[in-house]
Amino acid sequence: MCVSVAECTRLICCSTKVEKSTAWLFGDPRHVLYPRNSTGWFCGIEPNEGRPNLFYFDILKCATSVNVMATALNGLQCPTTQVCVDNCPDQFWAVRFQSYLINVKPADVFNQSLCVPSIDLETTTKVSVVCPPENCQMCHLFRFIFEILSFYKSLVLVFVFNRDIVNGFNAREIGVRIFEDFATSWPWILVGLLIAMVVSMLFLLLLRFTAPVMVWVLIIGVLGAGAYGIWHCYWEYDNYKQLSATITDIGFTTNLNVYLQVQETWLAFLIIISVAEAIILLTIIFLRTRILIAIALIQESSKAISHMMSSMLYPLVTFVLLLVCVAYWGATALYLATSGGPIYKVVALNSTVDDCSSINGTVDCDPQGFNSSDYPGCPLASCIFIKYNDEGLFQRNLFNLQIYNAVAFLWCVNFVIALGQCTLAGAFASYYWAFTKPDDIPMFPLSASFIRSLRYHVGSLAFGALILTLVQIARMILEYIDHKTRAAQNPCARFILCCMKCCLWCLEKFIKFLNRNAYIMIAIYGKNFCVSAKNAFLLLMRNVVRVVVLDKVTDLLLFFGKLLVVAGVGILSFFFFSGRILLPGHTFRSETLNYYWMPIITVVFGSYLIAHGFFSVYNMCVDTLFLCFLEDLERNDGSLQKPYFMSKNLMKILNKSNKAQKKVKGED
Repeated sequence: MCVSVAECTRLICCSTKVEKSTAWLFGDPRHVLYPRNSTGWFCGIEPNEGRPNLFYFDILKCATSVNVMATALNGLQCPTTQVCVDNCPDQFWAVRFQSYLINVKPADVFNQSLCVPSIDLETTTKVSVVCPPENCQMCHLFRFIFEILSFYKSLVLVFVFNRDIVNGFNAREIGVRIFEDFATSWPWILVGLLIAMVVSMLFLLLLRFTAPVMVWVLIIGVLGAGAYGIWHCYWEYDNYKQLSATITDIGFTTNLNVYLQVQETWLAFLIIISVAEAIILLTIIFLRTRILIAIALIQESSKAISHMMSSMLYPLVTFVLLLVCVAYWGATALYLATSGGPIYKVVALNSTVDDCSSINGTVDCDPQGFNSSDYPGCPLASCIFIKYNDEGLFQRNLFNLQIYNAVAFLWCVNFVIALGQCTLAGAFASYYWAFTKPDDIPMFPLSASFIRSLRYHVGSLAFGALILTLVQIARMILEYIDHKTRAAQNPCARFILCCMKCCLWCLEKFIKFLNRNAYIMIAIYGKNFCVSAKNAFLLLMRNVVRVVVLDKVTDLLLFFGKLLVVAGVGILSFFFFSGRILLPGHTFRSETLNYYWMPIITVVFGSYLIAHGFFSVYNMCVDTLFLCFLEDLERNDGSLQKPYFMSKNLMKILNKSNKAQKKVKGED
């Protein structure tokens, strides 16, 4: 008779009586929601009615089983004998040495309610694997360790089991504490996110006043940093020149710090920084008009957003649509993965017992109609879930169907993003082409643009999204090939793959840039994708310098804005949740938090998402107004028949005006 420890575990999901058909209806092949005993019957229902609890003979086998194949054949269940009982044992007992005498009957030693139901203690003589040799109420591991100290291997297994349990409880305790922190601080987390939203909105709305100051301050800061670098390099060069420290005195060395102590190094730095400073200064001088145009467009974009505040909330619509795409992809993938019928096989929990060696897991069975009495030589025979059926034409093509599902998912995601860009572009274009602002701006421009995009431009948006999806699939295939052949690659192959991945990355960036401007042209003129992409590309190439200047100035401002929002809200949340900012009364106390950094991380991450969403709308507004501005310059001349639609500030920068306005002034 083997020595082991038993543990009675009461599963919450099966603590109440359930109908037999319910367990099969919900589809629980691994018997987690509705556990079964070793004979194949569910606990709590016939023939185990009134016995809802599951009793494990040897709980250690649940933690120390390392045989993957045996575990899989066992349906990922604990590889120990399990019986259904009415109540968990509440007393500790073990088989004494006197119980091994010949004249002692099994019925006088073991508890019939804890043994396998097919065994009658009054008539049987073999109870080594059908009755637990000892029992504990809450797993008295100390007694167990004391009794088997002489068995080194068993002691190691107990140590590993205890370590896993302790780690599990530690992880659970940390999770509970984090949940308590969120439950305590969630109103203040929302306040932090609300502050981030208000700061982001104010930053964008105030750009009409602060954009010139911020741009020129940043430009002057860059020039000032370069000037300081020139002065510092000259100062270092002059010092080492007076010390007569030259590079010929040190020769070649791997200590790079030595090269910073010779005059030639600082002379080279001085020349490089001076040339870069001169290039930047000359660029600013020659491109000052284009910088002024970029600033004016940024100011105009701030005005456009102030007239269409609902556009700031459109990222929420995109987010919801993306969630729908993810949910549909996940549901479809899960349906495909479980499309085959479940396969059950007759297996033995312990093939070394009695005649169980003849059961090799090849016989099909029905878990509802299975009866272990059909195998009298092996009382541990069970009907276990093995896998889902993979035979048939449909099941053999599951991998291909999953690939199609993934491609459809990428296509849908890109389409949702394209729909958002086209919708915002249509709304902001309606602002620019309003001759008298804001009187000529249409009512509900965002809703009208959204409906117009769905009604007229779905095909163009889907085609553009398909092109981008094909490029992304090519990148994924190349990454997969690189991952599979990385061990067998030579330097030449790695270089070629690296070049191909770089080219595809650049191609994806170019397609995204082209699609973005094509969607703007679609929203303006309503032409198909190919024509719009060609017109947008040619228009941008004719004004490539303006494109570069506007793009860099906008990126600089938006980067500074994101840094301001995230850093400001993050610092504020740090001082608040760390207790350095106290509220009057007992509204909130930082001492009640277990990990005050969790709310801080949440606020910082949420602030970044909010700022990114708001600034992406603003960036789309700048790009749309820029294309409209270029179209306005090329198609109109300021005459009565073709007046300019640009703002007075832009016309002043370009020294242009409408003749109608001149005529009105002359009459005045």
